[in-house]
Amino acid sequence: MLQKKVLPRLDESLLTHLPPFSRLERRQIRTILDQATSRRYDQGVAIFDEGAQADRFYMLLDGYVRVVRITPTGEQVTSLHIPAGQLLGIAKAIGRDSYPATALTATESIVLSWPTRLWETFVREYDGFATETYKTLGHRVGEMNTRIVELATQQVEQRVANALLRLINQTGRKVEGGIEIDFPITRQDLSELTATTLHTVSRLLSGWEKRGLVESKRKRIKVTNPHALVVLSQG
Repeated sequence: MLQKKVLPRLDESLLTHLPPFSRLERRQIRTILDQATSRRYDQGVAIFDEGAQADRFYMLLDGYVRVVRITPTGEQVTSLHIPAGQLLGIAKAIGRDSYPATALTATESIVLSWPTRLWETFVREYDGFATETYKTLGHRVGEMNTRIVELATQQVEQRVANALLRLINQTGRKVEGGIEIDFPITRQDLSELTATTLHTVSRLLSGWEKRGLVESKRKRIKVTNPHALVVLSQG
């Protein structure tokens, strides 16, 4: 559940290194922070829901978020994972008044948010805010286009390998024996990301574990042989 208590006053240094605010002076960042609401979310909580009025936009300070869509038949499809340090819920940037997807916390997360009415002010008054935000959107659109091409042209094994490689590139952390995806991820999550079945993902991961490519346990996936996974991803 969402913890209602607002977090203590945050320091400007939290935003100085993040792209939308990296060109700003500390006094400008202080002004931005003073207009923000900060909240801590438990794992598995919706920050906002698909189709809801986009009355706020958000910055993920800590944690990971899964962006999910609901199909007409009620199935949940994961379309993106967003790491800390990025904006989300920026419906205004794509000309929408409602959120195009649901944002679910993949881990406990700390999130800043601002009323959507401030969007135009930030774009107008803060150098780099708009350009860096649209760069982020461009990267996300590029990732989605890549996945569409994969769905149309690749076998399931290639798609799952590519999905794992993307996740360790975006969120991986070095651990003993390999690179681990730095948030809980289930085989069901991976099946949603790759438009395949849970059975198929389980079969592939089990086979790769026997070959020493990955280790998978308790919602954690570690890639132990990235090069072999790259070879598989290329078919």
